[in-house]
Amino acid sequence: MTLQIGTHTLENRLFVAPMAGVTDRPFRMLCRELGAGYAVSEMVTSRKELWGTLKTSRRANHDGEPGPIAVQIAGTDAAMMAEATVYNIERGAQIIDINMGCPAKKVCNKWAGSALMRDEPLALEIVQAVVDAAQPYNVPVTLKMRTGWSEDSRNAVKLARDFESAGVQMLTVHGRTREQGYKGHAEYDTIAAVKAAVRVPVVANGDITSPEKARDVLAATGADAVMVGRAAQGRPWIFREIAHFLETGTHRAPPLVAEVRRLLLDHLVEHYALYGDFSGVRTARKHIGWYVRTLPDGEAFRGRMNTIEDCAEQLRAVGDYFDGLADRMDRMPEHQAAEELSGEEEAACAVD
Repeated sequence: MTLQIGTHTLENRLFVAPMAGVTDRPFRMLCRELGAGYAVSEMVTSRKELWGTLKTSRRANHDGEPGPIAVQIAGTDAAMMAEATVYNIERGAQIIDINMGCPAKKVCNKWAGSALMRDEPLALEIVQAVVDAAQPYNVPVTLKMRTGWSEDSRNAVKLARDFESAGVQMLTVHGRTREQGYKGHAEYDTIAAVKAAVRVPVVANGDITSPEKARDVLAATGADAVMVGRAAQGRPWIFREIAHFLETGTHRAPPLVAEVRRLLLDHLVEHYALYGDFSGVRTARKHIGWYVRTLPDGEAFRGRMNTIEDCAEQLRAVGDYFDGLADRMDRMPEHQAAEELSGEEEAACAVD
């Protein structure tokens, strides 16, 4: 089933969550190749003085990426957010996503991310400014938020209505409050209430770690799509597994070890090209670690990765590891249990 955002028709209703430090262009393109219908960029700051930094320029790199190009922006000042909207549109953004979901202290301490849900007038002022800035370019605005600031302050339904009235064309709701961070379990009743309260598409997010969970969350919330974050780390083929299950009610066989070897090596090459040798070999370690964390001798291999400081050597080591793995097993394990993902929950802002 397709989904429409403005003039853009998405391939399906399986989305990649924006995760700072994770969902860069190579990772987004890999997830799209493996069945995701839509991927939002890492969070880009609205602070103009940081736009020229290497970090921001990498996050704004969309070379060769399939559309629609969706860029998530974050900030606390309406005028700055409007300026960031135009800046990113002029650099290729076809959809602007507002971050009101990140619970990280370094973001919330500046009253950005999910902290904005605590100041409803400011949140609405920012949304209106972004929508107005994007309108002349015919670029739709979407927004990601939490269920509220705390258990006693779940205001997602009210804000969803306000944001829809301001012109937001899709809402993603993570089923946790800002107070929860990534702890505990996501709840979906609030997402269902948001879906019932608005006419724009609603995306359910949080703890979607398997095809069955995706099916159940869609059924429980009535959401138009689901967004997957942590469960795609080291397992980007989860999107095609979910798609197959939703269509047929049966499980798709896990990928062959040989296919995963190719996917990971290709991913690493693209990763090095974006980050360069020095940063590339270091930032690639987390991706490699996610792939091998539950595989035979995976922990030992992760330790070895931390000692390699050359891209070519890292690439050879990964190839050799998967060659040896292919001698022991044909296919990857079925899937990782949700609790096995909990150790990665602080890996990035805006994750899952």
